[in-house]
Amino acid sequence: MTANGDVMSGCRIREILERVGDKWSLQVIFHLGDGPQRFTALKRSVDGVSQRMLTVTLRGLERDGIVTRTMYPVIPPRVEYALTPLGGTLAAAAGTLVSWADAHLAEVDAARAAYDARAAAGGPGGPPLEPPPGRRAG
Repeated sequence: MTANGDVMSGCRIREILERVGDKWSLQVIFHLGDGPQRFTALKRSVDGVSQRMLTVTLRGLERDGIVTRTMYPVIPPRVEYALTPLGGTLAAAAGTLVSWADAHLAEVDAARAAYDARAAAGGPGGPPLEPPPGRRAG
């Protein structure tokens, strides 16, 4: 990257990728690709997400212009979340990644088990025992 602003662009790109690539955002975007959903329906669709994490994820996606929140003036209050046109451009990519993960779960599990077995036996391919001098682990 050059000093003419590309470094700043790279930082901004990383910031956006952190948002859309976090643990829950891809799944939320994927499920909202089917159309608007109420909070409880979305929570049921996204396996394992807590109410708090779904709220935090939706707020972040709304702030970034990927999701809209519509509150209807009825009793009890009804709130729906939907992808914005910008969010819609992410739906296909999110779907591809979620589908890939689903299709390859067994292979990833097998690779992890093999790696962990090698690491436990002290064989090649295991994690490094110590960080290089002057560097912190993590």
